[in-house]
Amino acid sequence: MRMSLGLTFRSAKGRWVANLSRQCLRGSMGSFVPPSPPLDPEKVKELQRFITLSKRLFVMTGAGISTESGIPDYRSEKVGLYARTDRRPIQHRDFVQSAPIRQRYWARNFVGWPQFSSHQPNPAHWALSNWEKLGKLYWLVTQNVDALHTKAGSRRLTELHGCMHRVLCLDCGEQTPRGVLQERFQVLNPAWSAEAHGLAPDGDVFLPEEQVQSFQVPSCVRCGGPLKPDVVFFGDTVNRDKVDFVHKRVKEADSLLVVGSSLQVYSGYRFILTAQEKKLPIAILNIGPTRSDDLACLKLNSRCGELLPLIDPH
Repeated sequence: MRMSLGLTFRSAKGRWVANLSRQCLRGSMGSFVPPSPPLDPEKVKELQRFITLSKRLFVMTGAGISTESGIPDYRSEKVGLYARTDRRPIQHRDFVQSAPIRQRYWARNFVGWPQFSSHQPNPAHWALSNWEKLGKLYWLVTQNVDALHTKAGSRRLTELHGCMHRVLCLDCGEQTPRGVLQERFQVLNPAWSAEAHGLAPDGDVFLPEEQVQSFQVPSCVRCGGPLKPDVVFFGDTVNRDKVDFVHKRVKEADSLLVVGSSLQVYSGYRFILTAQEKKLPIAILNIGPTRSDDLACLKLNSRCGELLPLIDPH
């Protein structure tokens, strides 16, 4: 299955222009959110009670919180990447070992970046940021790489899988802002053009192979090494120090709330196991089943941005 975005990218009079069709602009915000039942007032009351009783609340978010901002996820029924297409995310080993794979990735990411970087927080992100300001949220860990929690003002935050807004040199470790790399792409590819055929969850789009082959990829300005987004690709592992830091925050908390994650990936699921060992109450807000439904004292199948703003954090 190939989904056409109506997205073209071309150089025009020395500057790059992305054109999105009206259909794409109109449908992107809600087209990646799976269907959910109407809000159950009793469930809302139960979540309110859970939050009221929490004094050191630990929150873990996943892709389901950002689908309402127009960013697709991988696993949602009918609307996730795995349901819409047979394409699969890039593997860490392939990216590191293959220059052609890096070329394909960066060409796709170059086209997708203007749209991906323009996504904005939705009411769920703003609600969690407000909870932090009011002293309700003790720590927030996100599995997302979209920087939407940072845009919403969250500061007590760990980006478990990194952030697409940073770029890392695989040889010397130099970090640069992703926006700076976009400018270098433009200089190296003044006459290059592309038409995308589908939006992927992590800032890239699907491009025909023939369009990728002429795309030029810059190297690290410091050492000439290959560049990689500062994120954990599939098949890679999260830094041990970061994992230990998050484990400590879980152990310091008195409750745990999961928002928008199926918890299928172990990098996030392990913190649920830590919470269980500490006998912390666990609540889960996610459309569809999760790996930890049997460990939760409360499960809600609702839109994150619809439910969280209803909760009084005081």
